[in-house]
Amino acid sequence: MVRIAAGQETCRAATGYEIGSNEEAQMPRVKTTINGQEIEVERDRWALDVIREMGIEVPTLCHHPALAPYGACRLCVVEVTKRGSTWLATSCDLPIREGLSIRTDTEAVHRARRTALELLLAEAPEAEEIRRLARQMGLEHPRFAPRVEEGKCILCGLCVRVCRDLIGASAICFADRATDRQVTSPFDVNAEACVGCMACAAVCPTGAIEVVDDGYVRRIDPFSTELELLPCEVCGKPAVPAKLLPYLRAKVPDHVPVRALCPACRRAEAAAGLSVPSRTGGVSTAPTP
Repeated sequence: MVRIAAGQETCRAATGYEIGSNEEAQMPRVKTTINGQEIEVERDRWALDVIREMGIEVPTLCHHPALAPYGACRLCVVEVTKRGSTWLATSCDLPIREGLSIRTDTEAVHRARRTALELLLAEAPEAEEIRRLARQMGLEHPRFAPRVEEGKCILCGLCVRVCRDLIGASAICFADRATDRQVTSPFDVNAEACVGCMACAAVCPTGAIEVVDDGYVRRIDPFSTELELLPCEVCGKPAVPAKLLPYLRAKVPDHVPVRALCPACRRAEAAAGLSVPSRTGGVSTAPTP
């Protein structure tokens, strides 16, 4: 039997307890079986985290460790058995409980994942990541025709959730229902709440969100959002969105400087801060990238 220790973020997300705290030390441990191997693990941890810690690969598109589980893409499905009953469940939002037997490699699991992938291909035929997963799973001839001629969005909700739950801006949202459901800015107009942080593009698993800097304007596609870029304090080139600086200043400690610097000048300033005394007694500075 293998004992699996909880990671800091996973433990906090699943139970609200910190690693090393008195509460965490009192957390009940349960025995469960994954692919025939019995393990002991903290109760209520998410099955996906435990499975991956065991080195077992499980595909996901809508999961991010900084966000709560969502279960939208259905690719992380596993087969669960308890007390003679067997069912399929998404592992990202499946809490570990005593006596569960989880399998990630049964024919029912592979069939369910391939079906989910076929539906995602129909929704986002241009998404290269989905095509890669299809090749990996041996899915050569999907049964479903593309619902749209072009598109990369799979409605996983990562961009909506990171903007709302982590950034606190709610500058993008879901709109409409059923086949008309889409991710957009509120009322399809320029989102005043957007600070231009690019977190939405960073978490998008399919590259559906594109950030384009055109002169002193940052445009976030496919949303109807444009932001003014401030000039770099050093070189004068377009640097950061005007709304991003006050947002960052409100988030970081007062002693941390927040400046309008372009990427090149930011790297140069960081390199200058790494200067170390040389053997001759002078100062040696790392070369500017």
